[in-house]
Amino acid sequence: GLAVGMGVGQVLLVLLAASAVMPAKDPLLNICMDAKHHKTKPGPEGMLHDQCAPWKDNACCTANTSSEAHKDQSNLYNFNWNHCGVMPPKCKRHFIQDTCLYECSPNLGPWIDQADSSWRRERILHVPLCKEDCEEWWEDCKDYVTCKENWHKGWNWATGTNRCPWGSMCRPFSHVFPRPKDLCEKIWSNSYKYTTEHRGSGRCIQMWFDPAQGNPNVVVAKYYAWKKRSSTAWMENVTPETDKAVCAVPWPVLVL
Repeated sequence: GLAVGMGVGQVLLVLLAASAVMPAKDPLLNICMDAKHHKTKPGPEGMLHDQCAPWKDNACCTANTSSEAHKDQSNLYNFNWNHCGVMPPKCKRHFIQDTCLYECSPNLGPWIDQADSSWRRERILHVPLCKEDCEEWWEDCKDYVTCKENWHKGWNWATGTNRCPWGSMCRPFSHVFPRPKDLCEKIWSNSYKYTTEHRGSGRCIQMWFDPAQGNPNVVVAKYYAWKKRSSTAWMENVTPETDKAVCAVPWPVLVL
């Protein structure tokens, strides 16, 4: 190998040179997923519509996507919220906010996963949603009715928009989703994970935030990216071979 016949000083120089060319950008931070309407990379958008406006300083969505997100029958996915009668506005605003977060947020990198669907190559999985965001969503929607637990699949698309599948019944949300956790985790096939973490804790993603205070999800993404990296590094370091290699490197290298 390279280190054979090299002194400690030379090994240090090689390591220093390698660290100098390593990219400083974290691949999990400030990115857009590879999906149907997302931009390739985030940036400012002057005119994001209504509920998507909090992301205007740095967004993965375009102004057009943000206005489509607010329509009952939007061109984004031809998805109809009113499949069991008219969805009340206090409930619908959570679905609009959920769409804005999904389309616009550049802070979902730690939870981007491969997707095997025709309309997107990536999706989000197990995004830790703040307790309040999940519970308010459930509270405001519990009296609406729906015929399905998972809204990602299984609809009747014969008319070009989602209709309840044959034989399904429209039932109150509170029957289909008995607890807030059921709603947040099941409705989009585990895109979200219910947490007991609170808004402002730096440990959960907020669907709702006041942009005047800055975007709270930036620090959350940093925390989980660090957590993901350190658990991967730890897994790599527990193998006996790397353990020996780490021990054999002189201590100045370890503190670089």
